[in-house]
Amino acid sequence: MTGFEGSFMGAVGKISTRAVMECKICWTSYDPAEGDDTRQVDPGTPFADLPGDWSCPNCGAPKEQFMVLDDPGDAAQREAGKIAEATDRLVADFTEVWNSTMRGVPLVNKALRVEAVGFRRHDGQFLGVLLSPWFMNLILLPDGADWSGLTPGKKEVIRFGSGDYEFIHNTRDLTGGYKACSLFSPMAEFTRQKDATDVARAVMEALFDPANRAESDRSADIRAAREAELAAQAKTAAATPDNPTRRTLITGGISAGHEAR
Repeated sequence: MTGFEGSFMGAVGKISTRAVMECKICWTSYDPAEGDDTRQVDPGTPFADLPGDWSCPNCGAPKEQFMVLDDPGDAAQREAGKIAEATDRLVADFTEVWNSTMRGVPLVNKALRVEAVGFRRHDGQFLGVLLSPWFMNLILLPDGADWSGLTPGKKEVIRFGSGDYEFIHNTRDLTGGYKACSLFSPMAEFTRQKDATDVARAVMEALFDPANRAESDRSADIRAAREAELAAQAKTAAATPDNPTRRTLITGGISAGHEAR
């Protein structure tokens, strides 16, 4: 089938798999959810996948005479296209980094490749996980907004159902502006791409689950208590000649960057 009259000038690729079609001769409809008993077409068969010799069960008109009556999947298809366009640029950008500067670096995991996983709309932006041979990051991409003015290295805390996560701003020529939160780096513990993508999908589900907030909140409480303890130690040390070393203060603390793991 090359197309059908009256709908998108015959561009069959512009209808979704859920499109309900209507014969413009006798107004008989074809609904993919129902299929076509007269030709033993199973429910769930998209209009584009009907047999080449299929015709209107009422008047015998060919498929080319059918028009779009309703397309519940149209909005979802457009949304998927926008996400794919944004993530394709992201993957191409970091694939270029992998091929040009990272391939010979010892810490990379050559069993992995660059892949965008689980991207979805969130608060008017696109959120998902970017995998690479050297990191796994949560990524926020803009939908139409101009993020080219982001300051690389600037930190921003963003709240999800499971807690608060620290994102770092960055920009690249192809991707443009984006925000990243480190999940894993390096990636040595993953032996297959599928293992990494499974973890990425699990992260995207757990991210919005309030049941995971307790662990995140506990980390914040521990860090706050430790910071208060260090402040008290510093105050005491300042009053005595035997000050603690810089190494003691650094290694005794808890890094805020670890909360988002």
